Amino acid sequence: MRSGQLVAVFGAYGHTGRFVVAELAARGYVPVPSGRNAQALRELADEYGLEARVATVESAESLDRALAGTVAVINCAGPFATTTGPVIEAALRAEIPYLDVAAELEANLDTFAHYRDRAREAGAVIVPAMAFFGGLGDLLATAAMGDWTAADEVHIAYALSSWHPTAGTRLSGAVSRERRGDVRLRYSGGQWERRTDAAPTLQWTFPEPTGVRDVIGEFTMADVVTVPQHLSAPDVTTYMTVEAVRDIAAPHTPAPTAADEDGRSDQTFLVDAVVRSGGVERRATAGGQDIYAVTAPLVAEALERVLTGRTRTAGVASAGEIFDAPDFLHALAPHITLDLHPQAA
Repeated sequence: MRSGQLVAVFGAYGHTGRFVVAELAARGYVPVPSGRNAQALRELADEYGLEARVATVESAESLDRALAGTVAVINCAGPFATTTGPVIEAALRAEIPYLDVAAELEANLDTFAHYRDRAREAGAVIVPAMAFFGGLGDLLATAAMGDWTAADEVHIAYALSSWHPTAGTRLSGAVSRERRGDVRLRYSGGQWERRTDAAPTLQWTFPEPTGVRDVIGEFTMADVVTVPQHLSAPDVTTYMTVEAVRDIAAPHTPAPTAADEDGRSDQTFLVDAVVRSGGVERRATAGGQDIYAVTAPLVAEALERVLTGRTRTAGVASAGEIFDAPDFLHALAPHITLDLHPQAA
């Protein structure tokens, strides 16, 4: 538990941001809610007895004021294609760690491309996609690798009972589609491919009781950005159950609604990471409730480890690169069920 350290949360009043604020407060931090919506900030700050700081990505001065006196910033504000650059720049000026929960492929690719060298030279810590998409799958794949230094393939399959998208998810998706057009991205042969054909429908055998499910193959998520940054594997593929894809694609699927006192929806998930090398397969699996809610302990645990020096590198780094993956996953025990095979334990 941290005692009273100020942590800026940009986009704190969003769906995921509110979970992050609650998790930070529960861990003894003092969240500093920030963002452009003054009324939403004030309401959230009043609820927790916090100081709200209005800031916009168009004003570097406002971001500097928002981060003043804080020990780190967590960016929860999408579309991340718009917010990551300005908030990272503010964190670098303030000389504090930056973490975000971005699921946007382009935003994450930009973060690695634009800040890797600069952050390393400055000894800064930047952890993108420290969320359900990008963070959890990366940690599972890293844990499954165990003592392997390379693999032929990495596969991460998602079984979601449903996918009711937040307004932020819809907005981020729209921005990504605007940037990509009709092209989809795939990581194969150690490089990114831009494809115009339809992603295949396949079957994936999840651990019981989920079992065999129809999935959309090459449903490329943030893990396909984070994993190749540090794991030697020429092919990285993610898969999503077809029901979840239908939900996220349908324009009238409602936003998530609270089903328990913590504000979590009744959505359940199973993430199945499989690495293969020379005909040998290793696996690590995690399950839980509500992909948005579980992002909060993921990014809060990452923050705790960054601030206490439990990191393996500096610069821009994926979750599995900067943290001890099995140890990190075990620390999430209150929030997920975990099955690490012996070689990944």
